[in-house]
This record gives sequence, structure tokens and C-alpha cells, in this order.
Amino acid sequence: MLISHSLLHIHSPFLSCPLKLSSFSLPTHKTRPSFPRIKALDLDQNTIVAVSVGVASIAIGIGIPFFYESQIDSAAKRDNTQPCFPCDGSGAQKCRFCLGSGSVTVELGGNEREVSRCINCDGAGSLTCTTCQGSGIQPRYLDRREFKDDD
Repeated sequence: MLISHSLLHIHSPFLSCPLKLSSFSLPTHKTRPSFPRIKALDLDQNTIVAVSVGVASIAIGIGIPFFYESQIDSAAKRDNTQPCFPCDGSGAQKCRFCLGSGSVTVELGGNEREVSRCINCDGAGSLTCTTCQGSGIQPRYLDRREFKDDD
């Protein structure tokens, strides 16, 4: 078939009249076949929320220990000058058995009393503060704990 005019006549045994195509042009080069494009991920709202919560949980799980470690390190570098609360910075606490007198009075009955030296403080009336170990400075939280291996 030759194309010489802008008006093309096509004769076919299946058509009762000739088919006229005007402004018909054939491509001069071959076109590449088109491939199906890959669509973007089709995610619903629940999936997006679940993934976001998972990522946030991992970030928080990693971030919190790093934050506390940095706070512990910076606190260890600062001087501790806070006076001990239980002993008011003196390093000694009043004996709880003799109430600081150094002696214990026992009522024997019949108006008889026995006064003896306190066996808890050995008559001193005070004991070394168990919180600050006699230093008078309030220890930091982790310094108050003794980590013993009981094996």
C-alpha cells in the first residue's frame, strides 16, 4: 500500500464502502514497548502508625539510657557539698536507745531503778551516721548503696 496523499482510501472485502482516513500519518520509527510502572507502596493508616510507633520506641529505648549515663557522668564530676540530712552535717547521730544520754535507766519495780551504761553507743550518746559514714556530706544515691557479691 502506498501513501501518497493526505487522504487515504482503504478497500476491504468486509466493508461495503471504502474507508477514508484523513490526516493519517504512520510513525517513522519504532516505538519501545511500554512496561508496567511500579506503583508506590500502598500503605494504609494503621500500617503507618505501627511503623511510626516502632521507630519511636526504638529511638526512646536507645536514647533514655544514653541520657542517664551522661547525667551520671556529669554528676560524678561535680563537687558534693550538700550536708547529710539525718545528722545535719555533724557526722554523728543521737543513739536511739539512750536518746543521747549515754545511760539507760531500767525500772525494776518497787521504786527501784537501775542506771547502766548504754550498750548500743558504749556510753557515748551518739553513733557514727550510717548515711554519710561520719563525713557529714550527703552521699549521692549510688554511693549510698553497697553492691556486695554474696557468692
